[in-house]
Amino acid sequence: MASYNNNFTDELRERLSIVDVVGRRVPLTKKGLNYWGCCPFHNEKTPSFSVNEQKGFYHCFGCGEHGDIISFTMKTNHMEFRDALQELANLAGIKMPDYRPKPAAQVAREESYTSISETAAKIFQSQLMTDAGAAALNYIRGRGFSDEMIKKYRIGYAPRGNIIANKFTNTKQDAVIATGLCRRGDYGLYDFFRDKLMFPIMNPAGAVVAFSGRSMDGSEPKYINTTDTEMFHKRKTIFGLNFARDAIYRAGRSIVVEGQIDAIQMQCNGFPETVAPLGTALTEDHIAILCKLNRNIIFCFDGDNAGKKAAARACGLILPFVRDTSDVRFAFVTGGKDPDEVLKTGGADAMRQIIDGATSLVDFLWELANTAYVTSTPGGRAQAEKFLKKETEKITDDALRREYDAEYRNRIFHTWRRVKKTDAAAAPVPNVDEITAKTLRGLIDAHPELAERYGEFLATLNISFDGPMSCQNFDLAAAEKFIVSLKLKKYIQRLHDDRKNLVGQLLAGDTDARDKITAIDAEIEKSNARMELLAADA
Repeated sequence: MASYNNNFTDELRERLSIVDVVGRRVPLTKKGLNYWGCCPFHNEKTPSFSVNEQKGFYHCFGCGEHGDIISFTMKTNHMEFRDALQELANLAGIKMPDYRPKPAAQVAREESYTSISETAAKIFQSQLMTDAGAAALNYIRGRGFSDEMIKKYRIGYAPRGNIIANKFTNTKQDAVIATGLCRRGDYGLYDFFRDKLMFPIMNPAGAVVAFSGRSMDGSEPKYINTTDTEMFHKRKTIFGLNFARDAIYRAGRSIVVEGQIDAIQMQCNGFPETVAPLGTALTEDHIAILCKLNRNIIFCFDGDNAGKKAAARACGLILPFVRDTSDVRFAFVTGGKDPDEVLKTGGADAMRQIIDGATSLVDFLWELANTAYVTSTPGGRAQAEKFLKKETEKITDDALRREYDAEYRNRIFHTWRRVKKTDAAAAPVPNVDEITAKTLRGLIDAHPELAERYGEFLATLNISFDGPMSCQNFDLAAAEKFIVSLKLKKYIQRLHDDRKNLVGQLLAGDTDARDKITAIDAEIEKSNARMELLAADA
C-alpha cells in the first residue's frame, strides 16, 4: 500500500464514529463500554463482535478480525484502500483530496512549528516565576491554582515586549509567523501575546500546537487565541482533551464548560472528564470529536444570556449525533457565578448537585420553545411547534426522532391546548362517563397524534388526561374511529337538545321555530346515517 498523508485519514476517524459505520452493516447493542453484534466476517449466532467507539476499533473474539473504519469498509465492501476512503468521505460529507506521499519538506516544516511552540511554552513558564510575572503568578494563585496545577497545565506569562521574536531572531521568520506567536510589522517581527496569562493548547497527544492568552485586568476580550495555523484549527481543538480522554472513557461521559480556568478547576476537583471549547464558539467538529469518545455529554454553562445562547447553540449542534443510548443534559451555574467560583465556595459537592440536576435534552428543547415563544397565543403556539419540528428533524436516528415527535405532541396537547377548569365551567359542556374517559386517556397515550388532530373537541369534554386510563389495543384507525363516533354522538345529542328547545318555542307561538326544527330533523337524519356507516365499517 502506498504511503499517504495521514491528515485526511485522521480527519475521517475524527468525524465518523466507528459505531455508525459498522452499525450500517451490523445491528449493534451496547453492553458496558462496548457495542456488540454478530460478526460480518464469519457465521455465528452468539455475538462475539465487539466495537469500541472511544478507541475507534472493532475486534471479533470468534475469528480474530480486527481493524478501524477504513479496514471495515475495505473488507465488507471488497474495496481497495482509495475506494474505501472515497466511500467514507462521502459518508462524512467532505471532499477527498488528491493523495500524495507527505513531502519531506512538509514533515520538516511541521517539526519546526512544534519545536518553536514547545520552546515558547517553556519561555512563558519561566517568565511566570520572574519579577515581571509576579502579578500573573499572584492572579493565578488567587484563582485557587496550586503550584502543582500550574506545572501540570504548563501555565505561563507572556511579558510586554518581544521576548519570542527576540528568541527566534536566527529562525526563519515565516516559520515563527506560521505558529501564530509573532506577526510581521514595519520594523520586523513582534509578539502577538503581550502581558497575558498563557495557557498552552495541546493536541490529544499532548503536543503544544497553540496558546490562549487571558487578560488579568478585566479588559475585553477576556481571552485571545492563536489564529488558525497549519497545526491548529480552533473549531477542531478542545481544551483539556489531552488530560480528559481517559477520564471520559472511565466516567462514561464528558462535561463541557465555557473557559480554560473552569475546565482546569473541574479536572482538578473531582471532574476529570471536563473539557472546554476555545471560547463559547462550540462547533459541529467539537461535538463530533466528543461523541466519538462518548455520546453522553453534560453542557455546563453560566446562567447569563451568553451561557444560555451557548447552550441553545449546543442543543442544535448535538441533535444529529444523539442516539437512543445517548444521555445529553444541560446544567447552568446561576447567581453570577461560574464553575470555578462554585468549587471555591461550595466545593465539589455543590458542583455535583448542579451536574446531577442537569436538564435532559428533551426537556431543554421544550424549555427553549416555551421561552422563545408566547405559547398562550395561537400564533405563538404555531411558531413554537414549527421550532420543535425543525429541531427534531435534525435527529438522524429515525426511531428516536419519532419518539421525540410523539413526546412533544403529547406535551402540546396536555399543556398548550388543555381547556382550563375555569373556562370549562363558564360554558355548558357535555360530560362523559368514567369508562369513556379512561378509554380516551388510553387512546391518547397510545396515539398522541390524535390529540393534535382532535384537540378542540377533546378539550370540550372537560376531562383530565392525567387520570387513570384503560389499556387499549386499538390501532390508529380504530382509535380515530372511536373518537369520531364519540364526537358524532355528542353532536347528535346537541341537535336533540336544540330541537327540544325549539319545540318549546313553537308551542309558545314562535312560528319561525318550525323551519328550524325541520332543518334540525334533516341534520339528525344525516348524522344518524353517518353513525350507521361507522358501525358497519367496524
